[in-house]
Amino acid sequence: MRPDPAPLSRGQRLALTAASFLLLVVATMALGPLIAGSGWWWLCAFIAAGTLFTGAGLRSIRTPASLVPVLELVALLLLLTLVFGGGTSIALIIPTQSTFEVFGELLTGATRTIEQQSVPAIPVPALTFALAFGVGLLAVLTDVLVQTVRMPALAAAPALVPTLIPGFIIEAGADVPTLVLTAAAYLLLLRVDVRVRRRATLAADPVGDDAATVVPPARVPIVSTLGASLGLAVVGLLVASVLAASTPSISTSLLLGSPGQGNLFARGVSPFIDLGRDLRRPEASPAFHYLAREADRPYFTLLTLDRFEGEVWGATESSVDGDNTVDQLPRPVGLSDEVETAEHPIDVIVDDVRTTWLPVPYPTTSIEGLSGSWFWDDRALTVRSVDTNTGGQRYRANRLVVEPTVSQLRNAELPRSAEFDQFLELPEEMPAIIGETTAAVTAGASSPYDAAVAIQAFLRSTAFDYSTEAPVEEGYDGGGFDVIAQFLETKAGYCVHFASTMAVIARDAGIPARISIGYTQGTPTQERVNGVQRVDVDSHDLHAWPELYFDGVGWVPFEPTPGRGSVPDYSRPGAGEAGTAPVQSAAPATPGAADRSDLDPDRGLANPSGGAFGADTWWVRGSLLAILAVVILLLPAALRLGQRITRHGRMRRGERPADAAWEELMASARDFDAGGDVAETPRALAAHLGERPAFAAGPQRDALVALRDAVERERYGPAVTGPGGARLLDELALARSALADDATPVERARATFMPHSLLERARALFGERSRVGA
Repeated sequence: MRPDPAPLSRGQRLALTAASFLLLVVATMALGPLIAGSGWWWLCAFIAAGTLFTGAGLRSIRTPASLVPVLELVALLLLLTLVFGGGTSIALIIPTQSTFEVFGELLTGATRTIEQQSVPAIPVPALTFALAFGVGLLAVLTDVLVQTVRMPALAAAPALVPTLIPGFIIEAGADVPTLVLTAAAYLLLLRVDVRVRRRATLAADPVGDDAATVVPPARVPIVSTLGASLGLAVVGLLVASVLAASTPSISTSLLLGSPGQGNLFARGVSPFIDLGRDLRRPEASPAFHYLAREADRPYFTLLTLDRFEGEVWGATESSVDGDNTVDQLPRPVGLSDEVETAEHPIDVIVDDVRTTWLPVPYPTTSIEGLSGSWFWDDRALTVRSVDTNTGGQRYRANRLVVEPTVSQLRNAELPRSAEFDQFLELPEEMPAIIGETTAAVTAGASSPYDAAVAIQAFLRSTAFDYSTEAPVEEGYDGGGFDVIAQFLETKAGYCVHFASTMAVIARDAGIPARISIGYTQGTPTQERVNGVQRVDVDSHDLHAWPELYFDGVGWVPFEPTPGRGSVPDYSRPGAGEAGTAPVQSAAPATPGAADRSDLDPDRGLANPSGGAFGADTWWVRGSLLAILAVVILLLPAALRLGQRITRHGRMRRGERPADAAWEELMASARDFDAGGDVAETPRALAAHLGERPAFAAGPQRDALVALRDAVERERYGPAVTGPGGARLLDELALARSALADDATPVERARATFMPHSLLERARALFGERSRVGA
């Protein structure tokens, strides 16, 4: 590197360093839409200042130009050690082998958090380390271009790096004000360079080949250089704006999304648990729909978060195993043969969601019909692809339905294997309210299962409200320790806060816990495919829920979020044998929390202390339950009576009275198990009923024949007036009484309270469907 023909003074070098620093820190502001808060920016400014001004100091003591960049890299290493090295360094700034191991872990963690977080990302240590390291390298490059090579115009290249990155992440790209400020800083750098270069030329002795033939004035006119500087700045601004605006964002790529929205949740799914934006969107975006047996309404898991670093939950990174193909998935970890299981197929058709994680119920035994390469993860049995995404996929997931009993869960022991230690890890320091809540809620629990149910009941109590707005308004959105502490005080949040809180409290109580990210059951529609009801799932069904581990049962899902999803039967307070209800929580109710929206389908799952009834009004709850049971018992009889009254009304009004009478006779025959198949003709049914003892002779037989003749005449004969409605009512009453006389008391009771004709009709409308393609 040849020296500058007009050497710069210390002051001039310092002016260029200051201008370079300003350009770099202003350009770094372009990352603001991607990262929450401003602490990360101040750290980057500190690293940039330390690196650049170290170079200025080295030049002031006449360090060889070729050594300055190397020593600047050393200064960068010392600064990173000071900030991130912690106890692994010597005298806080001298790195050791352990320091480099920490740096390696931080870089690996940075890659993971970039993959798993949405924007704006939480600046966890791994992410801030990557930012600081990157800005430090850009600072060294900028200093080389401006000070060593003496080509400051090329400083636009390192400045463009942070300004272009937003264009790859969000559709809006960098903010326009930031681009303008960056262009202004670039203009200032060029202006400073021109001024110091001219002043250095004026100060140099005019001798040798570089001597000027005309001695310039002692003062450089400002106008002489302003035009060129402005022109270069305008060009830089235009180039930066065009590049930032035209750069494709990840949200419009096939990796994480599809065109249309400006955030990663628009039609793709971020694996991080910040689901609030999609839940707050006024209009839901379709994700997928599925066809399943009537009782199959599972949650669909995308991925599982098992690492908690105090500020954010994350998924442990693991490489894809080419042998883990989805044609056969292993049995879930910890599930013993004593737990009852069943396998049910579910057909899934993806609509608009685009993600490399496949929505599948946990656990799943096999998946059929996928295009591309899909593999299951060894740890959580989640499914992901290495060469495609969910766009346009149609597949069948064979779901393994696990049905543990309360006694199996209550008798389950906590795992003692070291492999579950990671599911108990918590940072050493945490807010006191978390430990206090754990102690209060689980006090007196006789088993880990009872403690888990008590935690769920505490969070679902009327002390807490479901709200997607409160965390944003109060500034505690997310899933970290501080957020959980504020959530426990404010008692308002959505699934992220409830799931994170239950998982942390469970870990604090010694129960292994993790968080699943995916979708709730969705919304059934009126559409049917081959007789199977279609269920739609959209972005408003995005959900987070905790899973706790019990030996012999495996990972068991819980639902602590009020008003969302469904609560598993085994986790409901009072489930199991009498006298084994979960521990009651003594947490005080939040004023006004009892006015929770009726959208919560499980408000009654709250602890009695937080409900509207006290312990001394147990008889009120018992009476209500008894009345409800009676109503349910009498409902079929009431519906059947209403059906009979409707047909009698048709007969009295003369609206095809014979047809109405015959429909009622067929329904009565089915109720008494005496025939009445819809495929039977009136003559065939009359012949069949005529063989019964009650129709052997007398008015009952005459009534049956009269009803048969009337309906045949009305359906197939000429349009002549038949028997009147009053007469048909009398004959129908005789025929029904004959059917009742032939039935046993049990059959008569069953015909009244559980009429077969009504149940068969209900099964035809809402009963079990055959699978697609059957």
